[in-house]
Order: sequence, then C-alpha cells, then structure tokens
Amino acid sequence: MRDHKGLNEIASIIRKDIVTMIHGAKSGHPGGSLSAVEILTALYFDEMNIDPTNPKMEDRDRFVLSKGHAAPVLYATLAERGFFDREELNGFRKLGSMLQGHPDMNKIPGVEMSTGSLGQGFSVACGMAMASKLDSAPWNVYVLLGDGEIQEGIVWEAAMSASHYKLDNLIAFLDYNGLQIDGNIEQVMNVNPIEGKFKAFGWNVITIDGHDYDQIFAALDIAKATVGKPTMIIAKTIKGKGISFMENEAKWHGSAPSDSDLQQALLDLGGACRE
Repeated sequence: MRDHKGLNEIASIIRKDIVTMIHGAKSGHPGGSLSAVEILTALYFDEMNIDPTNPKMEDRDRFVLSKGHAAPVLYATLAERGFFDREELNGFRKLGSMLQGHPDMNKIPGVEMSTGSLGQGFSVACGMAMASKLDSAPWNVYVLLGDGEIQEGIVWEAAMSASHYKLDNLIAFLDYNGLQIDGNIEQVMNVNPIEGKFKAFGWNVITIDGHDYDQIFAALDIAKATVGKPTMIIAKTIKGKGISFMENEAKWHGSAPSDSDLQQALLDLGGACRE
C-alpha cells in the first residue's frame, strides 16, 4: 500500500516552493508547474529507480521534462528528493545560479536533458529509450509533455519513431490542463482527439486524473506491463492546482505572484513555506 498521505505532504511542500521561488525571481511559470506536481511526486518518491547520492548511476531511470518552462516543479522536486540543497531554490532565475528558467543538464544534478524548445525533450527521450533497448539495459525513460506542446510537429515525428521501434520502455505523461499562454488550447490550436491521435500512431494510451495517485500508479503498472508499444498517459489536470486564484486561469501560465498573491497562495497550501 503506497503512502498517499506522505506523498500529499511532499506535494504540498513542492507547491509552496514553486510559488515562493517564482515570487522571488519575479518571473517564471507557475500554472503548468503546479498542475504537474502529483505526477513528479509519484515518479521521484515512489516509481523511479534513482539515487540522489549518485545522480549518474548507470542503471537509473531517466526523466525528461519536455515542457522545460515548467522547470520550477522539477527543481522543487529534485531539491526535496535530495539531489541538491534546498537553498539553491532561492537563486531561481538569478544571475550566477544553476537554476535558470529552463533546466541545464550540465549544471544541475538529476537533470537528464536541457529542455525548453518545445518537443525536443520528447524526441530526446525517445532516443534515450532506444539506447536502453540497444544496450539491453533495465532502465525506463519517463517524459512529461504539455498539451500546448503537442501542437509542435516534432512531437509527432517522435511519436511515430517511438512506435516504429517498439519502445515499450518509454512512458510519457501529457499534462492536459487545457490552457496555454494564449488561452484555451482548443481555441488556440485544437489538438483533440488526443487519445485517438496517439492510438493511431501506435501507442498504448491511458487517460487518468493527473492528481489522483491511485490512477497514476495504476497507469504506470499497465505501462510497464505493456509489450511492444510506448505508453502515453493523458493526465487530466488543473492549471494552477492548489491555489484558489490560479486554478484554471491562463494568465498564470507565465506570471509571477505579487507579495499579497504569495501570502494567499501559501495560505491556500496550508501555511508558510518551510524554512
């Protein structure tokens, strides 16, 4: 039986760190970081074979944040998991800090790929999964995409490739919160039917509530048992999850909270940020 209470407590800390670091930087992307918290919490604190004391362990599972602008959720997760000191979060987007607006694999322990240009992280994740197959290695590759990100053509080239090469060690999550920087994805550039598209490209497709740990872990179990196909887990989420005035508001895609916004956000999350 997995410790959902413990995971929820970790998720709350991660959300507090997300809004606090973006407030301190006066820039960043809170909405799509907050929507992905349960996914990363499940992966880093239960699912993946990783060792924070040995980030380059040969047989580690790999995670790629393809929607690299959601770096705050990855940074907060890595810090909480022990890959680097939490004090580093205070340097987010500041000159000289290793934690810039997009992840840097050359500077940050635990970051497998420098991402930011939408779609490229997904393509690299496919390459990693292929490398694991060619080496007959035991590790899996996990990748997180945004729903606006799949408007990029490179995503579909990668999806075609992953199916062609039967990369059943590739497990992708789509953070389907329905909003991008310009508004509703269906109005900006409709990507539906997402499930039907990935099925047509030869993927195993599972649709879940991306904030429900039971559904996340059940989907992961199915994905790992699937042979000959990569898996796309379409995680229906809420942009800005956990913060009353941010939820389902596109304007919080890339806006930093003010002092009063931060106070309200921390109250919504159950109190002050951990020192």
